[in-house]
Amino acid sequence: MVRLPAIFVSHGSPMLALGGGDTGTAWRGLAAGLPRPRAVVVASAHWLTSAPAVGAAPQPETIHDFGGFPEPLFRIQYPAPGEPAVARRAAELLSASGFEVHGVERGLDHGVWVPLREFYPQADVPVVPLALQPRLGPEHHYRLGRALQALRAEDVLVLGSGSLTHNLHEVRFEESGEIAPYVAEFQQWFAERLAEGDIEALLDYRRRAPQAARAHPTEEHLLPLFVALGAAGEGAVADRRFGGVTHEVLAMDVYQFTEPAMAAARAA
Repeated sequence: MVRLPAIFVSHGSPMLALGGGDTGTAWRGLAAGLPRPRAVVVASAHWLTSAPAVGAAPQPETIHDFGGFPEPLFRIQYPAPGEPAVARRAAELLSASGFEVHGVERGLDHGVWVPLREFYPQADVPVVPLALQPRLGPEHHYRLGRALQALRAEDVLVLGSGSLTHNLHEVRFEESGEIAPYVAEFQQWFAERLAEGDIEALLDYRRRAPQAARAHPTEEHLLPLFVALGAAGEGAVADRRFGGVTHEVLAMDVYQFTEPAMAAARAA
């Protein structure tokens, strides 16, 4: 049985939709190496609810959930279809794992469509959004992902879209090429813990990772990583596909999570 990997991307600023740079190149390269999925389930940092929810719209709208950016961004449309059957299947899997889940009509926020325009520029792969519950923390989202791991054997790509660091108070919009030291330290800690498969430490990152509260004053942008990690299943191998930093403080890390056998085959 062939299973798709689970993916985490840092989606960065909406401006990436007007020119993705190195991050866009990394997204395109990753997508090019994947089998074409029947649908993508995307846990985005920009859909936050109090209880689990799955987007079941047959034709989700493009949501421009930002302000103060150039007008061309607001003209971008990503007309990918939804996939109600996959939404129902995701809801069934979540319910079977003890989650109370709701199906709603939900469009695609920029955490979804900015990276997917690079993954699937023809907007011809159906998309199913998945909500996050920011007050419930990493363990809850890891369990959400674990509940959805069966989708990967059903030709469905599970994608978490957030940011490995996300302190907008410290963003420098001019690109200096510099990296804030605490960002590099936080990146390195996550890379090492993921390489070790240290789930316990990762779920407790708020206490154990260096300057975690500075890297994430609020943690909604890191929670998608735990969804992807959970969806990859026990013993997943983390392959760091990109580790750039934009605006000095936004770590744009991309991770692909696979079972050990899949990782070994890819390395060979």
